[in-house]
Amino acid sequence: MAGIKKLLSRVSNKKKKTSSPKSGGKLKRFLRILRNLIIFFLIVTILPVIIYKWVNPPITPLMLIRKTEGYSINKDWKSMKDLSPNLPLAAVSAEDDKFLTHHGFDFDALKLAFETNQKQDKMVKGGSTISQQTAKNVFLWPHRDYIRKGLETYFTFLIELFWSKERIMEVYLNIVEMGEGIYGSEAASQYYFKKPASKLNKQEAAAIIAILPNPRIFKVVNPSPRTQNYKGAIVRRMQKLGKINFK
Repeated sequence: MAGIKKLLSRVSNKKKKTSSPKSGGKLKRFLRILRNLIIFFLIVTILPVIIYKWVNPPITPLMLIRKTEGYSINKDWKSMKDLSPNLPLAAVSAEDDKFLTHHGFDFDALKLAFETNQKQDKMVKGGSTISQQTAKNVFLWPHRDYIRKGLETYFTFLIELFWSKERIMEVYLNIVEMGEGIYGSEAASQYYFKKPASKLNKQEAAAIIAILPNPRIFKVVNPSPRTQNYKGAIVRRMQKLGKINFK
């Protein structure tokens, strides 16, 4: 009987040594560090989104990148009431016809883009919504990689959660690249048409939006036949949609 007790005592002591306080402390320390990192990430990502709900982004990562490449930063922020209603109408007609109804992602467009790219065996069509493009332009770098796409999804969810659709469109129309060193509708309107963005007609708004797939190559003035055809298609969609109502 005494021998059995000794054997049980040895087994118990081995278990205590295996699950020592030292190993338990390391796990707790790791979990504490992980928790703090998650809290830090949430603060540094959610706080700017909330601030930008009311404060206009002063600069974007793309602007800084272009600046290092030697380009100027020509921009002039205008609120939605100071932009022609033809601009959001043209943007929705060209980029995202479900903008007012989706929650940041158009899964039908993503599916179509995937199928098109599979047939072409290369990336020829994107499925990004205006919300996704806004998230990317305001918070992230332009180059495509899996980390950026993941963060783009995350920031898209955040701006859809905290911003209104009108605010998303306002930010988009004020920060998107519209030529070399040109950002936003007001700067583009003044540069290309020598008039304020509030005065743009359907043709002019469509001409600016038509270059957004690649604004450093496509031209507003003297466009290529392809860009001219795209502009015409945007105008036809604008006439069909009629107007954009954010209320």
